[in-house]
Amino acid sequence: MWFSMRRGEIWDSLIHEWDILIIGGGITGAGIFREAVRAGYHTLLVDKKDFAWGTSSRSTKLVHGGLRYLKQGKVSLTRMSIKERDILLEEAPGLIDPLGFLLTVYEREPSARWIFEAGLTIYELLALQWGHQYYDANDFRSFAPYIKTNGLEGGFRYGDAKTDDSRLVLRVIREAVRDGGVAINYVNAKELIIKDNQVKGLVLADEVDKKSIAIFPKIIVNATGAWADRLRGEINMSPKLRPLRGSHLIFPSWRLPVAQAVSFLHPYDGRPVMILPWEGITLVGTTDVDHYEDLDIEPSISQDEIAYLMAAVESVFPSLNITIKDILSTFSGVRPVIGTGKINPSEESRDHIVLDENGLITVTGGKLTTFRRIALDTLKVIEKKVPPKNKISDNVSVLNQIEKSVLDNYPGLSETCKRKLVGRYGEEAPYIIDGGHIGENQYVPGSKTLWSEIRWGAKCEGVIHLDDLLLRRVRLGLTLGREIQQYYPKIEEICHEELGWNKTKWVEEKNRYEELWLKHYFLPPEISMKHNHIKAESMAHYKKNIKTSDREILNIRLIGSATLFILFLISTIFFWIYRLKRLESKDHMF
Repeated sequence: MWFSMRRGEIWDSLIHEWDILIIGGGITGAGIFREAVRAGYHTLLVDKKDFAWGTSSRSTKLVHGGLRYLKQGKVSLTRMSIKERDILLEEAPGLIDPLGFLLTVYEREPSARWIFEAGLTIYELLALQWGHQYYDANDFRSFAPYIKTNGLEGGFRYGDAKTDDSRLVLRVIREAVRDGGVAINYVNAKELIIKDNQVKGLVLADEVDKKSIAIFPKIIVNATGAWADRLRGEINMSPKLRPLRGSHLIFPSWRLPVAQAVSFLHPYDGRPVMILPWEGITLVGTTDVDHYEDLDIEPSISQDEIAYLMAAVESVFPSLNITIKDILSTFSGVRPVIGTGKINPSEESRDHIVLDENGLITVTGGKLTTFRRIALDTLKVIEKKVPPKNKISDNVSVLNQIEKSVLDNYPGLSETCKRKLVGRYGEEAPYIIDGGHIGENQYVPGSKTLWSEIRWGAKCEGVIHLDDLLLRRVRLGLTLGREIQQYYPKIEEICHEELGWNKTKWVEEKNRYEELWLKHYFLPPEISMKHNHIKAESMAHYKKNIKTSDREILNIRLIGSATLFILFLISTIFFWIYRLKRLESKDHMF
């Protein structure tokens, strides 16, 4: 466990010899950290900011196979993602949970039904299961009562999964720490130490206590996501990444009620957009645009992105009369996508790469869902340089397996609450309840977070700033928005008792958090002043830039994709028939 008073002890331990140093505390770095410790490597993980500060706390909260990747011909990526999704669903209920998906089919979308049918058929064949179904308009409305009925032909329902992305990162890291790894946040990889054109070490700088140290691990892994090209630049490697921003809107669930995810094509450019339930709120996303801003500054949603997502909501739920006044909060993340020069950002591949360059191993790209596969691919490179103490295997559990009965002795908790705590905190779940003060094993009003979770995060999870606590240890900064202000007195009390913050420190952190939240987790100032004017202005801009020829090209691509789907479907069916016959023949031999 991490306690605030142990930060100095952790720093002092950095002088030790390390097999592996991992730079980057997002899901990629966390996954490599977990598997490296499991393999017996003496491993250190550092991050310049907080754990999951970057992309890994700003995703669309899905653990999914990536249905849309089939259109790009990424069958192996989709198959791998589906396999990893199913493993996580089985191993971490309460952290990774099933989520029903609805795919709309409207008259204005030519061939959509057959494209979706072909795609879902392949998607589920890859998962060795069958669960999707088509519903006509009348039946489909029972799943989404407020959906636009004009032109609705019907739609499909299928299954995927959702998660709390930052809690997934933290559970992976904390399990590695319990098994002997060392992790510390707010420690910057300041400078590579290079000798004879080979990376030999690294200067680390403590961003909190303003100290620095040079260490010389056997292996240095650059798992810094969208920032990966910076360290690669120190060894004169050309850039590989195309940072793409994905932005989201959050609404109160009562204002935009959906019981399962609704996925549909945006009316202006045909990109898929999703509206899904998450943590008691409704999330709308995502955009996919080039991010040209400084990566060290938290990304923010732009006016055009807000207009784009608001137009998406209006196109399928016009009767709800949603306006930007209904927005609780926003968030944006920058994806580390391997750039190939495609004009459309959404057509860039979501595959990952592992590079071994002049003694620096760089891992970037990929999806949250496939973090374990990315980690195992990285260890394949590492074990050629430094043999592991334990055998590296992909047949072990991704996460430590916890008895479901671990919270049976806590009768005051609902089964839903117990499931969530075990999923998100693993074997530490009882400590959260035991550590709560009187009345703290209750939900913060308007949320699905216990007061005792806030106390646990402050006490044991390496919190340095208030945003670490409210945006990543718990997600109240997103799900409550400005409403969190009414709970400041209680949060201040917890921070005083667990972090030792006096009144001056609390005011400093509160002001810092509110400034950050207004700038990066809410509406841009110019929009909050304009309200409904944004829709007319920005939508005119979008419509002007979507030409008829663009729509025709899109339709041709969709029809081509459908043909690809059908061909692949036929080949897949023959493949499985062949496999079954081979298995039957082997059975007869024995």
